[in-house]
Amino acid sequence: MKLSQFKFNLPEELIAQYPAEERDQARMMVVHRDTGEIEHRIFKEIINYFDDGDLFVFNNTRVFPARLYGNKEKTGARIEVFLLRELNADNKLWDVLVEPARKIRIGNKLYFGEDESMVAEVIDNTTSRGRTLRFLYDGPHDEFKDALFALGQTPLPAYIKREPEESDAERYQTIYATEEGAVVAPAAGMHFSRELLKRMEIKGIGQDFLTLHSGLGNFREIDVEDLTKHRTDSEQMSVTQELVDRVNAVKDAEHKVVAVGTSVLRAIASATSMGGHMKVYEGWTNKFIFPPYEFTVTNALVSNFHLPYSTMLMMEAAFGGYDLIMHAYEVAVKEGYRFGAYGDALLIL
Repeated sequence: MKLSQFKFNLPEELIAQYPAEERDQARMMVVHRDTGEIEHRIFKEIINYFDDGDLFVFNNTRVFPARLYGNKEKTGARIEVFLLRELNADNKLWDVLVEPARKIRIGNKLYFGEDESMVAEVIDNTTSRGRTLRFLYDGPHDEFKDALFALGQTPLPAYIKREPEESDAERYQTIYATEEGAVVAPAAGMHFSRELLKRMEIKGIGQDFLTLHSGLGNFREIDVEDLTKHRTDSEQMSVTQELVDRVNAVKDAEHKVVAVGTSVLRAIASATSMGGHMKVYEGWTNKFIFPPYEFTVTNALVSNFHLPYSTMLMMEAAFGGYDLIMHAYEVAVKEGYRFGAYGDALLIL
């Protein structure tokens, strides 16, 4: 497959800048792989497509307020710092991106907050934009994290052309997010309301969780035409024995295993053994999925409508079939579906 095969015309006004008023009230397109049929529904109707014994697998990663602004010592230049991940809790070391990168060198100090009480020192250059910061903070780690995150903003994707608002802290997050570590929200999961999850439970539809901390690699531009040459960023993930046992039992009973989001689809594929069952996985994955690809565990995918050339679109095309999914995207544009993390839902059966 070539990168250019994932181009489509997306009018700017279809990129959602705000979420639906109620989580489960977004529109949902349903695509049937076996017949090619396309249906138009409301998200809460998803329950009608699944039965007692089916299992939804969710990503319980939690987005932290990763974007903050500081001032460089002496010059006072405004610097954007994007926290990627904590490297060492004891020494308060963080892997970060900085903009403008050309102004920041090893040894520079950055000051954060109105009173500039949070100070960080640049101790390493990891990439052209990346740096390692050591935060100079006397106090317990929990207290430091609280103080640091209080300075941060919700890391909305760049295609959302507005400043984060207070409501984004709750809405750019799933209601079941417990494991802190993501800078990109698992968007498909944001459509699930407490009421919908309860209705699913009453119907006998199972719910379980894995963790994959989604990073900025999801939005990084692919700069090669031949997709076999693209290398994706590694992301930390965890699949427990309890989940493995449950997924394998559902699969063997010939019920549906539903991946909620491309992050879950990728995690399940990363933790699939040669025999076609899931196995325990603790570590990192840089698995890059594009068509053709054979999925042996997942039977259905809940996703969103993603932007042209995105790795998430490529995963949907691998799961649903390239021609069918690209046709579905044409229909979505024509029908005015909303795209992006705050957009509408796509269910592939």
